[in-house]
Amino acid sequence: MTMVKICGLKTVEHVETAVLAGADFVGFVFAPSKRRISVEEATQLAKHVPAHIKKVGVFVNEDATTIQAIAEAVPLDYIQYHGDETNDFIQQIGLPALKAFSVRNANDIKNAATFDVDYYLFDAPGTDFRGGSGHTFDWALLEKANISQEKVIVAGGLTIDNVANAIQLISPAAVDVSSGVEKNGIKDSALIQAFIRNAKGAII
Repeated sequence: MTMVKICGLKTVEHVETAVLAGADFVGFVFAPSKRRISVEEATQLAKHVPAHIKKVGVFVNEDATTIQAIAEAVPLDYIQYHGDETNDFIQQIGLPALKAFSVRNANDIKNAATFDVDYYLFDAPGTDFRGGSGHTFDWALLEKANISQEKVIVAGGLTIDNVANAIQLISPAAVDVSSGVEKNGIKDSALIQAFIRNAKGAII
């Protein structure tokens, strides 16, 4: 069964909704974004996340000391690198990692294979910020990727209407959603529940 990551959570209500609906990962954004939260806020939200659900911190070109300090304080299970971080930088920090790649063409996916991380997160190019644009990319590009599907997370423009189709086409380890479970830029509990239900019910 495909795992689900609900990203950009900011309230206890929506964290608890994701937990009860069966999310496998919850994401807290520490980079410039309308979904950005403070370390203190994330620490409080983390108290509502049971151990079997992994807490992911999203960073964009942050320094190593800050990442390590936040990871320990919250605490985080994974670091999501959503900027121009190098493989050497990620290895230097040494924490479980997701690396996000904006997909415009096949070369972007080939570049991902040069990284040694736990998961490769393929996303559509951002607009004002990195990620969270609500746009999809050409999923067919992943069919020729020389990367284990067990390490692939698909993001970008996923909604309750297309997530099952994405899973059927790509068979990723996980799907990641943020704007697709929002109404007027705010997370919506009913959409979170429906997204997880549709993702978990997809037939591969």
